[in-house]
Amino acid sequence: MAVEFEERDGVVWVRFNRPEALNAINEQFVQEFRKAVEHARSSRTARVMVVTGEGKAFCAGADIKMFSETDVFKARRIIEDLGALLEDLEELDIPVIAAINGYALGGGCEVAMACDIIIASEKARFGQPEINIGIIPGAGGTQRFARLIGWKRAMELSLTGDHISADEAYRLGLVNRVVPHEKLMDAVNELVEKIKSKSPYAVMLVKHAVNRGFKMSLRDGIMYERDLFTIAFASPDSKEGFSAFVEKRQPNFEKERKWV
Repeated sequence: MAVEFEERDGVVWVRFNRPEALNAINEQFVQEFRKAVEHARSSRTARVMVVTGEGKAFCAGADIKMFSETDVFKARRIIEDLGALLEDLEELDIPVIAAINGYALGGGCEVAMACDIIIASEKARFGQPEINIGIIPGAGGTQRFARLIGWKRAMELSLTGDHISADEAYRLGLVNRVVPHEKLMDAVNELVEKIKSKSPYAVMLVKHAVNRGFKMSLRDGIMYERDLFTIAFASPDSKEGFSAFVEKRQPNFEKERKWV
């Protein structure tokens, strides 16, 4: 399988598994990754998704051999399927953490940018090098890049195809944290457990407030946030949270996503 996944203790673990091809994206990759996303969307017990790669790459981009043998109509369909998949990834009700263990280039960088939080190994490398083979990103790379690191820097990196280090990606705001390579999954697990301790309902609302609100005007985003605050305030978890705070104890939030 090009992409393997399992749900364990409320976490959907997704592993890109084409290490001999640096986990390059082909049609099978997209189809199997979609199954993981659909599982996360429909599971009542899933609280977080973690995406990582096998070997020395997270995902080094598109399978160039496949694309070199593909006509323009099929290439357009594949890139549309990948783009739609990444939009669905962003729209999941649960947070998605990218654990970047190595190269995250081209389509791999696009996948990482569609995740909510990026934890990077010190060995990670990022970039949109499509211009080096005469094409451009097609699954949201130029758009998410500019929104995450700024227009001018995104323009430079997209025009040159240069790679950047994990430390530079952190400096630019592309990643949340850089950790020693051997500590990557420890850092991810720590974050997973912290998120799992929160109200799943509030976690969902925060994710949508940030992701959807970011695409709105400031005024519309604030109004959207206010609506979500009202929904959260009316939830059983908010009552439990208030009671726990007053009683000086840990809150006992719902363990399942009952709205699924």
